[in-house]
Amino acid sequence: MEKLPKAGIPVIIGIIIILIILFKSAITIKSGQAGVLYKTFDGGVVVDEPALGEGFHVIAPWNDVFVYEVRQQELFEKMKVLSSNGLEIQIDASAWYEPVYSQLGKLHKSIGENYLDRVIKPAIRSAARSVVGRYTPEQLYSSKRDAIQDEIFDETKKILNKQNVQLNEVLVRDVTLPNTIKDAIERKLKQEQESLEYEFRLVTAQKEAEKVRIEAQGKADANKILSASLNDQILKDKGIEATMKLSNSPNSKVIVIGSGDSGLPIILGNQ
Repeated sequence: MEKLPKAGIPVIIGIIIILIILFKSAITIKSGQAGVLYKTFDGGVVVDEPALGEGFHVIAPWNDVFVYEVRQQELFEKMKVLSSNGLEIQIDASAWYEPVYSQLGKLHKSIGENYLDRVIKPAIRSAARSVVGRYTPEQLYSSKRDAIQDEIFDETKKILNKQNVQLNEVLVRDVTLPNTIKDAIERKLKQEQESLEYEFRLVTAQKEAEKVRIEAQGKADANKILSASLNDQILKDKGIEATMKLSNSPNSKVIVIGSGDSGLPIILGNQ
């Protein structure tokens, strides 16, 4: 009976060792994640094999796995940059990014898990300073927001493509100018709008006057042509034609008194 506990001690120790080995060897990669394998006795970070995908994996107990989020993530940045004339502008921007899945081992080996602070933030800040420095506050406030958004995306993407990080989108949410500059720009834009409205009303009035002039000229030309085409004989023929029609009317009682100045008969009704 006394030997049983002594014989059971190695078994208990063996079970504990096995449990430790299993605990160290088993790893579960959750949804939206991937693992980079580190081989302690065989070259370190594995860069020439695919990353460990989602699910349960068994590895050698002396190796390690570094787990990365591989879904799209968002970075929100408030940046103070200078415009082309040296004024300080605040840009609120969001960047959508993710590590390149097929290059996860290289990313871990060259940069590490803190790649957001090491490469993404510096890249987007550098691109924002470069892009905004090409424009004046007036351009940033009015018409160039979409342009700077696209340019910041393009310049940041060029940097991150070399770092095994994929940039999906850059969104410029807000551009904040100093209040004095903002007020001055708004006054200028208001004056320009009023000037455009005045020019529009002036052009409209000129077009309306031109329309009236053309109509009047057309009527004058028509009257001139009509007057030139009329002579005494035509007028007499027209008068005779009208007299004949009037004399044939059942409601008319024709009385011929004599000749008028034109040589035509004067016709009276039953009044």
